[in-house]
Amino acid sequence: MHPLLEDAAQRASRYLDGLDARSVAPLPDALSRLAQLDVDLSEASQSAQDVLQQLDDLGSPATVTSNGGRFYGYVVGGTLPVSIAAHWLATAWDQNTPHPSAAPGAAAFERTALRWITDLLGLPSTASGAFVSGATMGNLCGLAAARHAVLASVGWNVDAQGLFGAPPITVVVGDEVHPSVTKALGVLGLGRERIVRVPVDAQGRMRADQLPLMQGPSIVCLQAGNVNTGACDPFPAIIEQAHRAGAWVHVDGAFGLWALASSRHRHLCDGVTQADSWATDAHKWLNVPYDSGLVFVRDGATLRAAMSISAPYLADNDRGDAASDLTPELSRRARGVDAWAALATLGRSGLRDLIERCCRHAQRFAQGLRDAGHEVLNDVVLNQVLVRFGDADTTRRVIEAIQRDGTCWCGITQWQGQTAMRISVCDWATSDEDVERSLAAMVRCARTSSMRADSGFAHPR
Repeated sequence: MHPLLEDAAQRASRYLDGLDARSVAPLPDALSRLAQLDVDLSEASQSAQDVLQQLDDLGSPATVTSNGGRFYGYVVGGTLPVSIAAHWLATAWDQNTPHPSAAPGAAAFERTALRWITDLLGLPSTASGAFVSGATMGNLCGLAAARHAVLASVGWNVDAQGLFGAPPITVVVGDEVHPSVTKALGVLGLGRERIVRVPVDAQGRMRADQLPLMQGPSIVCLQAGNVNTGACDPFPAIIEQAHRAGAWVHVDGAFGLWALASSRHRHLCDGVTQADSWATDAHKWLNVPYDSGLVFVRDGATLRAAMSISAPYLADNDRGDAASDLTPELSRRARGVDAWAALATLGRSGLRDLIERCCRHAQRFAQGLRDAGHEVLNDVVLNQVLVRFGDADTTRRVIEAIQRDGTCWCGITQWQGQTAMRISVCDWATSDEDVERSLAAMVRCARTSSMRADSGFAHPR
């Protein structure tokens, strides 16, 4: 076993060391070689060393270097070195963490990480939290607790009776709600299309003056960090109205909720801690390995009522402290260990610096692109930049050229009727040099694409 693990560590180290020198997107040859995997399972066994070599030879070149400093797609965070090391060690432990009696050490690290994050974000100290796979599952858990609570308020036990014949629930979302929220609503039987959509302003924030009149069981879903602009909903005004109507307020804060850990950007989330539940990701701005998300619910008893499980073989002394009573999962890895290691290493000041550095990089991208004559569509208040390079076709050509160039990677988006490129900065490894190198590539690709368009050359699609 020792030589195998040492070989894996050396291969992983070589991969990480080589990120800066390689194309951010995998080269065509690396992708074509993946066809070698399309074979039948062999009857004979292979040595573990040979298998590991195949994994490295075929897999490593075919990755997108999202763990490097010049990947700006999909709001994907990198991984702090300590979080990778902690992840490896926790994998060697192979602990199943939903039950403290089965994994007491991992559960203790997880409890501490949850307490630290609750404190960092200024959430109620009495709130219950749990690690999940990502903000999609965090939204589902928070909304499951909401569904349970608002129906219980009118005498309906949804856990026992289901939704058949249940009183209807009014669900209010902003017009730019993230699809993970609507997916969760669909899975929970609340419907993706019967929601009430509230108009948003020019930055994608829900308009408080357009909030509908709510009567009976109601849930309001807000955003901390619009996925395109980074903007946050006006929490104080909306939460006050919602609570006055007896509604539950859930916040999708996949990356934006981490602004609360920054003294410079905390004001964007003013009032958000008055909500009833929150979802966020640790694999974004905390920079731990995939997958790692979080859910917090102000009234932990409601989350337990929505998610608890019992069986004769489950230890009674775990009740109230078991992650399996707070999430849908009965089996999962020790996600909290990675988060504990990242937080213990960064401390408050390190996390604050990571967040503020990413936001500063976003500002530099915006300014550099404006100086080059390109249109930045959003107010750059956090780590998101939207830019277009002319009309929709030109913008698409520029994005394709940037992705082919390989210096950096940015994705395409549609926002308020416009085609744009989205730059998301949330990797600890992104340096000033990375930003300047990426900016130069963006401007160069935009200029080259414009010259080709002017000469009548159109890149084949």
